[in-house]
Amino acid sequence: MYTSLKTAALTTAILAMVAPVMADEVNVYSSRQPGLVKPLFDAFTSETGIKVNVSFLKKGMVEKLKAEGKRSPADLLMTTDISRLNGVVEAGVTQAVASDTLSANIPAQFRDPNGQWFGLTSRARVVYASKDRVKDGEVTTYEDLADPKWKGRICIRSGTNAYNLALTSAMIAHHGEAGAKFWLEGLKANLARKPSGNDRAQIKAVFAGVCDISIGNTYYMKKMLDDPDQLAWANSVNIVFPTFADGGTHVNLSGMALTRAAKNKDSAIKLMEWLSSGAAQEIYAETNGEYPIKPGTEPSALVAGWGTFTADTKPLIEIAKLRGASLKLVEIVNFDE
Repeated sequence: MYTSLKTAALTTAILAMVAPVMADEVNVYSSRQPGLVKPLFDAFTSETGIKVNVSFLKKGMVEKLKAEGKRSPADLLMTTDISRLNGVVEAGVTQAVASDTLSANIPAQFRDPNGQWFGLTSRARVVYASKDRVKDGEVTTYEDLADPKWKGRICIRSGTNAYNLALTSAMIAHHGEAGAKFWLEGLKANLARKPSGNDRAQIKAVFAGVCDISIGNTYYMKKMLDDPDQLAWANSVNIVFPTFADGGTHVNLSGMALTRAAKNKDSAIKLMEWLSSGAAQEIYAETNGEYPIKPGTEPSALVAGWGTFTADTKPLIEIAKLRGASLKLVEIVNFDE
């Protein structure tokens, strides 16, 4: 009897010591490459002692979280594109976070009004223009891309790509579905080839003379500059920041959300708050060639060198909810055919 009690007491003592260690970790599902987020998590662990475990999921994050349900090990998810962030909320796999730190660090237009997701960095959807064949000032607005003067001069990836759907959703937000349909039809008529490949493939096509301008996210410029095989593509184009005729430059996000199944909730929220800090955002933005969104933080010297712009003020949550309408328009005009 004494031995049993002694053993039970020893077991309880061991569990008491082990439990805090087990709690001092965060499990993250990320659609971003591990190398892009590792510098952040290493810095967080160094500062707080909380270990971050990352599972990279290129696709199927929502499906995986739904299948796992309450058994999911994930505490936090990180992904790109406003429609994907909104999608995880609509799937019911996230939970709201009430944090004065997050509210102070992340402007209202870059977070869910109900605290379900929070932006981390932004990227602009811009025009990559040939240095040789496009004059300064020739590209002005997104609406202008439907002008017949660009016939046979534009390259773009699939209209059903998340980034292009977000741009089309923004067009709906500004001009209604009829206006967006007219724009899509004009843009399609101006394409030099059928949409194919990723954003960098379009810039390569500009370099090769297939087209004169392409549409892509800003951070792809850094990716090309970092790749000796793509350096010539980068050097063949200028970044131009179009605006909507009645607004600013279209931006999209990378962001995060606390999962509904989070078992390390307190540590996960600490990580979220840390990621929203100026120091963390500068690390993240510099690593990825993106823009920090915390007021008062600055982009890297490289990114700043691409020029300045005023972000469009249409709420991103409004744009996210128009994804279905934009996908329908892309299919109606047979954009990719």
